[in-house]
Amino acid sequence: MTLSAGGRIGLAGAAVVGVAFGMARYAYGLTLPGIREDLGLSELVLGLIASATFAGYLAGLLLAGPLAGRRGSRAPTTVGEVCGAAGAVIVTFAQSPGLLAVGVVLAGSAGGWVWAPYSDIVTRSVPVRQRPRALAIITTGTSGGLVLLGGLAVLAAVGSWRLVWVGVALAAVAAALVNLLLVPRTRAAPRPEERPGAFSLVAALGVPAAYSVVYFAVVVIYFTYAADVLDRGTLPAAAVPAFYAVVGLTGMVGVATGALAQRVGSVRVAALSLATVGAALALLGLAGDCVAATAASACIFGMGYMTGSAVLAVWTAGLVPERAGAAFTACLVVGALSSVAAPALAGAVIPGLGLGPLLVVTATVSLLSAVALVLYGAWRGVHRR
Repeated sequence: MTLSAGGRIGLAGAAVVGVAFGMARYAYGLTLPGIREDLGLSELVLGLIASATFAGYLAGLLLAGPLAGRRGSRAPTTVGEVCGAAGAVIVTFAQSPGLLAVGVVLAGSAGGWVWAPYSDIVTRSVPVRQRPRALAIITTGTSGGLVLLGGLAVLAAVGSWRLVWVGVALAAVAAALVNLLLVPRTRAAPRPEERPGAFSLVAALGVPAAYSVVYFAVVVIYFTYAADVLDRGTLPAAAVPAFYAVVGLTGMVGVATGALAQRVGSVRVAALSLATVGAALALLGLAGDCVAATAASACIFGMGYMTGSAVLAVWTAGLVPERAGAAFTACLVVGALSSVAAPALAGAVIPGLGLGPLLVVTATVSLLSAVALVLYGAWRGVHRR
């Protein structure tokens, strides 16, 4: 059976994004206990390295556009997988904090390099009706990466944390080859004078950018503190790898985001995603000591997390199809800045507020934002009549 253009690009994109975003970006947090014990690093050094991964991700986001403008949109996706593989290899053999930081930052940059360029690849190479589905499949590749990461963590439990990074390196090489085989070369992006002005781009992305601020903040709060909640309980050591696998498996529903957005609109899907993540945060904050509640929270979060990221790709491509990559990148940069600020703010208020109440407050913000999006969608519908 011959795959359509959308199918080929969707498959390759899901593999690349799955490795770069679902594996290379999250492998550091998953292997942190082993790194701490093996290299004897302080919490300060480990925290600084964790923060540096966001710098690598931001650098990838900002550099992908100029590279695509010169070499075509496939070029940054290839560079991203090379960074993921090289970074993982460096971490595998790292014996010092400096070398570890270089590898982690390089691997962390992979997600920034690869994600947004696929919006341009899809809008240039895939028929209009197939685009939302292709973009949703590509973004949902993160779920597959998380499942693989959870599997690697289980295998590494009987060996070394370095085995996780070996797996990431091998997966990055395989994804790069699939990408080169299935994704066509694209021409360099149009010159600036042929594009819509920056003002029109900002005006079109006001609501998606506001959504990105809230979505990425609440997601990073959940990912940052879910493992902490698990560690405080009496769950076995495999609980954290299982958490990643559950989030990845339930996140597979994200492949339906394109069809759902076409049916009910991206604004409503975004609101549903925020409401779902809010419910997961509330469960974790109110009943994090209950195994059933924690498992339910992970399942709910996986669905909201992947649908929320997939709809952002579909939403921005629909609003600015002629600059889909730039539009998606702009929202991702805003989201990345929010991801940096949210944990710092949370860390400042936890000593006085407590972890459980913080999660409940974050859930409330997510739910109220979902309501605001629903009201905005209703208002826009009235004014279009």
